[in-house]
Amino acid sequence: MAAFEIHDADLVKLKDQVVLLTGAASGIGLGTVKLLLEKEAYVVAGDLNEMPIQHDRLTFVKTNVTDWKDLSSIFKAVKAKYGKIDHVFANAGIGSKTTYLDEQVDENGDLLEPNHLTYDVNLKGVVNTCALAIHHMRRQESGGSIVITASASSFQRFRTVDYTTTKHAVLGFMRGIVPLLQPSIPIRVNCIAPSWTSTGLVPEGAVEQLAGIGIQTPAVVARSVAVLMADDQRDGQLIYSVQGRYIEAEGTLLKAAAEIVGDQNEDLVMAELMKARSDFGSAKQDGS
Repeated sequence: MAAFEIHDADLVKLKDQVVLLTGAASGIGLGTVKLLLEKEAYVVAGDLNEMPIQHDRLTFVKTNVTDWKDLSSIFKAVKAKYGKIDHVFANAGIGSKTTYLDEQVDENGDLLEPNHLTYDVNLKGVVNTCALAIHHMRRQESGGSIVITASASSFQRFRTVDYTTTKHAVLGFMRGIVPLLQPSIPIRVNCIAPSWTSTGLVPEGAVEQLAGIGIQTPAVVARSVAVLMADDQRDGQLIYSVQGRYIEAEGTLLKAAAEIVGDQNEDLVMAELMKARSDFGSAKQDGS
C-alpha cells in the first residue's frame, strides 16, 4: 500500500471553497469542520444536533439525513447563500443497532423485523447525499468533489453486522459511480477509511482500553478528508488512516482483486452487456 504524508501546503486550495458536511456536530465531522475553518473555507454543517462551535464562515442547518426533504433543503440553502457547492462530505453515521441474534418477538411470539436504522443513516443517507451532490455539481462548470465516510471495516472483518455491511456498501457505491462520472462529468468521488478513532461511535470508557492498539483523534482523520477535497488528482481513492498514518488502499485492493478474477477490461464487459441487453430488447419487440 502507498503510504503518504499530508502537509499544510497540500490544503491551501481549500481557502474560500464551499463545503457541505453531514454529521458535522461531533467526531470526525466536527474535526473536519474545524480544519476547514482553519483553512478559511466556507462551511455549511448539517446535523440533528446543534453545532458546539460558532464561526463567521460556518452555517448550521438542522438536517436528518434519512429524510429526503431535509437533505434537499440543506443543498438548496448552500446554493442560495453561495451559488455553488465545491465539496460535499457525506459523513453522517451511527453505530450498530442489531446483531441479528438478539431475537425480539411480538405478543404472538412471532419474530419482529430487525432494526434497520443503521442502514437508513449509513447507507441510504450517504447515497442520497451523494445523489443530491451530483445533481447540483453536474450543473456547475467546475464540477466538484464528494468524500464518503467508509471505514477500515469496509475491507476487513468486523463483528457489527449492520454497520460493517453499510461500510462495505458505501465503498461499493464509490467503485460503481466513479466510472460513470469521469471524464464527461467533472465530479470526483473518494472515500476515507478510518481505523479506530475517538468518536461517539466508540463506547464511553473504551478509548483508554483501545490505546494499546492505536486509537487516533478525529483531527487526524479530518486531514484525510481535506486532502481528498484539495487534491484534484485524487479520484476513486480510499484513504486508510491509522495511528496518524495515511495509506491509499484502493489501488492495492483492486490489484488483489485483479489477481483473483484475472485481467478483465471493464469497458469491454459493459459494452458486451449493453449489446446483449439491446439484442434481447429487439428480440422481444420482434416477438422472437
